[in-house]
Amino acid sequence: MGRALAQAYPEARDVFAQADQVLGFALSELCFEGPEPNLTDTVNQQPALLVTSLAALRAIEIRAPHLRPAFAAGHSLGEFSALVAAGCLGFADAVRLVRERGRLMKQAGETAPGGMAAVMNLDRDTLADVCQEASQASGQRVQIANDNAPGQIVISGHQDALARAVELAKSKGAKRAIPLKITIAAHSPLMALAARSFRGELDSVAFGPPRIPVVGNVYARPIVYADLRDELEMQLTSPVRWTESIQYLVAQGVTRFIEVGPKDVLAGLVRRIDSSASAMSVGDPASLDLLLA
Repeated sequence: MGRALAQAYPEARDVFAQADQVLGFALSELCFEGPEPNLTDTVNQQPALLVTSLAALRAIEIRAPHLRPAFAAGHSLGEFSALVAAGCLGFADAVRLVRERGRLMKQAGETAPGGMAAVMNLDRDTLADVCQEASQASGQRVQIANDNAPGQIVISGHQDALARAVELAKSKGAKRAIPLKITIAAHSPLMALAARSFRGELDSVAFGPPRIPVVGNVYARPIVYADLRDELEMQLTSPVRWTESIQYLVAQGVTRFIEVGPKDVLAGLVRRIDSSASAMSVGDPASLDLLLA
């Protein structure tokens, strides 16, 4: 992950080198060489995704200075990349924060194990009712975690409640309801302890006013500068309202979306949310060439 970027662009290579220095170990080597089980450990995965995304962003900024974004938005962890892009958060602080965010989330998953499941082709309101019914029946909690796009929603919570919700969703007409291979119930009440601990880390970091609006996950609206820390704390236990975030941006007149990072998932979600929107991903030299063409 990110190796082609670093090989092609010295400014991207510098971003990885800075992250290595901040963390005190070779995150770059882990990104480029693996092993994959170590890279996908959330403690490493979160800073790896952030740094790879910001390395791609730096390459874009150097080679396409005429591209000036009107807004920034990020999905879950990506909100930190968006805040760096908007000038709210320094690079070194962002790297340290997401490393600690990953550690706290992993710890919460060990203390209060849970899970997540992807539900396809069931509307949000029906799925919210399903989660409420499963929570009441089990005496535990399950809720919508990621509203990714119409017909693609992830739920999260305690295992018993999650299992009930999966079966209920199928009975309500979900095309698929698939438990994910994960023991962390992200964006659910099971992350409450992690959120409280993470607030201490957030309070130790200086945030600046955004140069451009950053649409946050919690309210699907631009984050108020004074509420930045509240947003990032609440995000751990709140649903990612991605569908509404993209709909808000489209309503503001945004027609072109550029996903910056190692994958192309968000660009696909944008097109699914609004078929009239133009969306592309930039995360390697080939895609950057397409952007510049």
